[in-house]
Amino acid sequence: MYSSSSSSSKLKLSFDAVFYYVTDMDASIAFYRETLGLPLVSRDYVARFDLDGVLIELVPLPPGTMVPGSGNARLCFSVANLQETLEQIRARGIPTSKIKEHKDGKLAFFRDPDGNELCLWEYTKVEDPREIVESAMMHG
Repeated sequence: MYSSSSSSSKLKLSFDAVFYYVTDMDASIAFYRETLGLPLVSRDYVARFDLDGVLIELVPLPPGTMVPGSGNARLCFSVANLQETLEQIRARGIPTSKIKEHKDGKLAFFRDPDGNELCLWEYTKVEDPREIVESAMMHG
């Protein structure tokens, strides 16, 4: 169980990256770069993509190992027109879920070559990113 610290000092954290473990780097790089159109900014042991200032990394999973944790992470993309984006993704041979209505908009899901779940969101109204974060925190 976690408890809040009695210390008044805040942790000094800054955002680094979101990453997924992948089993086939070449197939995953092709998926994220060519299929989704994300710009590849570097590749060494990991492959790095930059999406609006957010660093997305693909990390090779050594053969015979399991992904640690529950694997419940999901990468979400905001889109202006969900139906149009789904049609483009399906035209590239990627199966997607049906559109699900939500009080804040519409969403749909698809998977990368390793089965990592990706989400597309079309928000009902375009909000300031801080409002989206505050809304997410209030609705858990």
